[in-house]
Amino acid sequence: MYAKIIISGELEVLTGMHIGGSDAFSAIGATDSPIIKDPVGNLPMIPGSSLKGKMRTLLARQYNEALAKSPNEDDDRIKRLFGSSESKTYKTARLIFSDMLLKNGDALREQLDSLTEVKFENTINRISAEANPRQIERAVRGSKFDIALIYEISRNASGDFPAREEILEDFDLLANGFRLLTYDYIGGNGSRGYGRVGIKALKADVAVGELADGLDLKEINEKLYACAL
Repeated sequence: MYAKIIISGELEVLTGMHIGGSDAFSAIGATDSPIIKDPVGNLPMIPGSSLKGKMRTLLARQYNEALAKSPNEDDDRIKRLFGSSESKTYKTARLIFSDMLLKNGDALREQLDSLTEVKFENTINRISAEANPRQIERAVRGSKFDIALIYEISRNASGDFPAREEILEDFDLLANGFRLLTYDYIGGNGSRGYGRVGIKALKADVAVGELADGLDLKEINEKLYACAL
């Protein structure tokens, strides 16, 4: 029953989002902290690594019984979905994340002069009262990105395919990861209001192969529908 299931949907930025890029070659007077952009279209993007890392961290807080010093010490359910690099318990991740590019740039340009904003912030030295201003670039509220994840069903080290119950448990975990994300943030400075997101229209479809008898896409999609806003 080898199969690849594509999970599609939409991530919408609800408050200005900052996922940092390189400022190594910034000109004098440029923004102190730019965001990462797709070099081809110069559009804001969300790296797949940012989404994967944030979701894994949120799930680890909920499912790990104790503080894990490394991802290799995560709960087995998390390692099954996101992978483990530990030599004795090496696991290939069942989830493949893709970079997400801005999808509604043309619509935003009709309303705004720029697809990003620069937020001016300031810290004050409590002793000297000296100000330390800085400029932080953010993807603007209303920016929308296409979600595209691949979930792979393949044989394990013993040569067996995962059981139906295990696959459904994986999608319970994934759906909960998206749900937790909507109550948290992605990127930096979340405690100051940055990076709140909404998740919409999550849907699973078989892209390659076929599902085993007894495993229904309807069950999988019901789990994803429940966590989308």
